[in-house]
Order: sequence, then structure tokens, then C-alpha cells
Amino acid sequence: MNRTKFLLPEDRIPTTWYNVVPDLPNGVPPLLHPGTKEPVNEADLEPLFPPGLIAQELTTEREVDIPGEVLDIYRQWRPSPLIRARRLEQALRTPARIYFKYEGVSPAGSHKPNTAVPQAYFNKMAGITRLTTETGAGQWGSSLALACSYFGLECEVYMVKVSYQQKPYRRGLMETFGASVTASPSERTEAGRAVLAADPEATGSLGLAISEAVEAALASEGKAKYALGSVLNHVLMHQTIIGQEALLQMELADDYPDVVIGAAGGGSNLGGLALPFLREQLGGGRAVRTVAVEPSSCPTLTKGTYDYDFGDTAGLTPLAKMHTLGHDFVPPSIHAGGLRYHGMSPIISALREADLLEARAVPQLDCFEAGVTFARNEGIVPAPESTHAVRVAIDEALAAREAGAERVILFTLSGHGHFDMQAYIDYFAGKLHN
Repeated sequence: MNRTKFLLPEDRIPTTWYNVVPDLPNGVPPLLHPGTKEPVNEADLEPLFPPGLIAQELTTEREVDIPGEVLDIYRQWRPSPLIRARRLEQALRTPARIYFKYEGVSPAGSHKPNTAVPQAYFNKMAGITRLTTETGAGQWGSSLALACSYFGLECEVYMVKVSYQQKPYRRGLMETFGASVTASPSERTEAGRAVLAADPEATGSLGLAISEAVEAALASEGKAKYALGSVLNHVLMHQTIIGQEALLQMELADDYPDVVIGAAGGGSNLGGLALPFLREQLGGGRAVRTVAVEPSSCPTLTKGTYDYDFGDTAGLTPLAKMHTLGHDFVPPSIHAGGLRYHGMSPIISALREADLLEARAVPQLDCFEAGVTFARNEGIVPAPESTHAVRVAIDEALAAREAGAERVILFTLSGHGHFDMQAYIDYFAGKLHN
């Protein structure tokens, strides 16, 4: 039998998250206070995050226990399947073996609930009643809205205006889960009003949406906290459940990847898959190539500078040492809204600086072409963000065909595109640009 799916039972869900920071050759430069420019401490982060998440952000422990209540919710969709893309392999006539870890099976349709659920949990435990956040394409916003509904929290989402207009069904999903959704820039915050005063037709950016969400949390006088869907250390740590499961599933397949691929906007999806494999490599195990794939219209890793920068447009957040295009960067209105961010996770940036990670920037049209090829062979329509990983996975498989060499390729299909079909309609109509 040519096995296609590699499934783990619920009792094999990992019970800890992995923190890569202690294993990195040069560590990760600390966050800096935006005023003093000194490394942040717990007190500096208290206006934004609850104690449990602050402890995870600053921890030097390699393993952090997953709370039982979080595991109970994870069991609704975890372990997620590892799938051998046999039909795609045949279509490409490649000797490569292609596997994908499919995160679109979550209730929100992406990998984002892996961190949304614990973030909502730790805020609930701290007595917080409302969370504010930003979202690009809507995957993060819908995931946090879902998590807040599980724990009885209010959820206030600032959605980048161009995505608010492009993706009404993502907005509808957030509202179905109980969130309030505001197009950013908005008149609700000083940051939003300042941008609209300068340009009433501003389409927004993730950096600006973060500014609005942070401002809303700070103005609540402790009643609300801010939740971030990517970039920070604790977020990537939560996502490592993906790669930990994938390691076990590759054992079931009696195989091991030569290359691990993930789409990269802020870095949580890529880190979630790749960091557990890098743990094996850094511990003396088998080496893998890790490839971060970003849009050529927002080339943070491939063209950004490695420097301290704000995570938001208004300069309200701590400074992070990361690859950045500048916190005032406004990206083109491509459909992969989750990848339209000016900065990259400090962890992913540190891996890039240590030559433990490759970066590729790919244009939107090539990604949609790959997404259609994948859908017609594997039957799953990828989210626009996920098509970036699909594109490079296909390129790696074609390179293996040209070389006449076997190659084992593993990538994360970070979410489905069921709420993004207008993007595919525009692609077929020739309305998309790079």
C-alpha cells in the first residue's frame, strides 16, 4: 500500500512547547524598551501581556509545559495530519518525496489557533476580560476570536483596510465567533486618525493595525491586553507543536526531510515547523535545509536590514532586533495579507544571521500558479500565504527532477483558502499583479 496520510492518535499530542532560544549559537538579542532603550523586564511588558505570557517570552527553559485546558482544546484538531503529496509528485514527474503538514484542519482554518488558544487562556487566568489585536488577511483575527469565545473574552480586531475590503468572509467569520472588527486605519485611535488625516484613502498596514490595537489596550487602564499572532518568542514557541508532531510522523513514514519550507511573514508558521528539526540538528542530529519564503513585494529577509526596529508604525511597542523594511513601510496590496509585515521574528532573523536558514522572495503570480497546481492534484485550495511555501516546494521538486536525485521535501500548508476565493477569481481573470 502506498500510504498517503500519517496520523498520530490524540494521546501522542506533545505536552510541552519547545523554546529554541537556549540552543541558538548566539542567542537572540533582547527586546528593548522604546523609551529607555534598555532590555525589557517583566514590569515593562505588563501593560501589554499577562504574567504567564511574559514569563514565556523571557524564559531560558527549553521546554515549557502546555496547560491541560489548552491541550483539551488542541484535541479538537490536533494532531494535524502529515500527508504525502503523491499525486503532485506524479504530476511533476519528480523523484522527490513531498510531504506537507496540513494546518488547515483547525476550526479557524489555519495554524494560528495553536497560539491563539494559549494566549486567551493565560489572559483568562490573569482576570483579563478583553483582548485587542491586529490582523492582515484575517487568519489570526479569526483564530483569536475563536479562542476568546472558548474562554468568554471580548475580542477587538483591527483589520488592515485593504484586507477588510478584499476578504469579507474572513471578517464574517470573526464576527460569527463574537469579535468586533474595525478597518485600519480607523478614527478610533490617535494612530489611525493621524494616518487618515495625511491620506484619507490609506489602505493600511500590519504595522499600523498593531499600533491601533496596542493603543486600544493601553487606553483600557488594565482592563484589556494585547495579543500578537506572530513575531515574538512565545508565539513561535506555541507553534512548535507543529514540528514536534511532524518529527513523530516522519518516523511513521520512515523518512526524514532534506529541506523544510515555510511561508514567512512574521515567522510563526515557518518557526513552528522548522524549529524542532533545527533542535535535532543543533543537538548533533541530521542537518536539514530550512527555507523561509516571503513575497517579493515585502522582502523582509532578502532585502531588509538587520537592526532594532519597532514592531508597529507608531512606535508604541518594544524594539526588536530583526530583519526589517522599516516600521513605516506600507506594502503593496497583494492578496497574501498575512505576509505583508515590515519585520521578521527575532528568532527567525537570528537564524538567518547564523546561516541556519535560507530566504527566498517569490512573486504573487508564481505563487498562485503553484497553488492552482497543488489544488488540481491534491484537492486542497491553499490560502494565498500558503502558496508561497507550495511554490518553493514545487521548485525544489523540479530541481530534484533536473538533477535526477532523490530529495525529501517537507512544508507547512499553513491554511486553506476557502475564504480567499476572490483572490483565485482575480488570478484567473488576470487582475493580479506582482
